[in-house]
Order: sequence, then C-alpha cells, then structure tokens
Amino acid sequence: MLVSKMTNSVQPGKRQRLLDAACQVFYTRGVERTTLADIAAAAGIPLGNVYYYFKTKNALVQAVIEAHLGEARAMLAMVEAGHDGPRDRLKALFGALADQSELIASYGCPQGSLCMELDKLPDGPGQAAELLRVPLDWAERQFSALGRADARDLAVEVIARYQGTALLASTLRDPGLLARESARVSAWLDTITA
Repeated sequence: MLVSKMTNSVQPGKRQRLLDAACQVFYTRGVERTTLADIAAAAGIPLGNVYYYFKTKNALVQAVIEAHLGEARAMLAMVEAGHDGPRDRLKALFGALADQSELIASYGCPQGSLCMELDKLPDGPGQAAELLRVPLDWAERQFSALGRADARDLAVEVIARYQGTALLASTLRDPGLLARESARVSAWLDTITA
C-alpha cells in the first residue's frame, strides 16, 4: 500500500534497480503505457540487460506485484508491532495510508491502481488481487479481535473507504480528502463495539 522509497546510499544491484524503476514507472504511467525501454532508462541500465533479469514484461509485472506484496506485509507487521490493540492498529493503518496523500492525489493508490489496470487484461488481475486481499484479511483479523461476528464485512468497509477515497483524491487532485476521511474512519472505529 506504500510506494517504496530508496533510502540506502549504496546503489542496489541491476535487478533491484530495474524492479524499483518498474514499481515507480508502472505507478506513474501505468503498466500498459510502459515499455521495457522506459524501465531500463529509469533504472539507468541498457535495454539489453533487462532481458537477463526479466525475460518478459509479464515477468517484470509479476516481480512488481511480489515487491508490493512484500511492502504491504511489512507495513502491516510494523503497524501490528507498533500498536497494542486492534482498534489502534486499524486507525494506524488508515493514518499511514493518508500520510501519502500528496502522492496518492497525483497517481492513486499504488496497489489499487495496479489491480484495476491488471483486472482489465483478459486473464484478470491474477496474483495482483492479493494486493487487496492481504490488507483485507489483516483488517478482518483486527475486527475479529474486537469480537465482531461481522468482521469480514467491516474489513471490506474500511478497505473500500480507503480505496474509494484514494480514487476520489486522485481524480479530484485533492490530498485533503484522505486526511478528512482518516479522521472520519478513526471516529467510526471508536463506535465499533463487540
């Protein structure tokens, strides 16, 4: 749910540079509009080298999905480790996503956008659907820990509220929508009882 940011001063290997570039370029341009040459240029690597690491564009798309899944799982683990109760974890998740409001207002949710784009392909989103299933399942566990029998429905609601707000923020170029919705979701979560 977060866009990766290179913070290490040591330059990563070529494969990782290609993967990082693909994550960024797919996010800002879309998968269909992006060529392997675009990714090679963004990574500062000759086009011919791309094929050594990724035989096809689909292989690179799959690697991007896996990278996003790893980031989502890491973020959820960090939220879980940093907050004692499920209600606070749910608030923290929405808050962490809202913290990226400027980026989301420009390009949408990285995972949601990728899922929507890949869903239009004949074989559908495939493993990309995991990008939404992972936080959905995590949210369901949080609501279950609150003692809710309707945990799945509540998880769908909270993830749908984020994805819908991300779409609106991007379409309207209004990053403030995410902060306002985060506050509403926080207040809503305070009303959830067992």
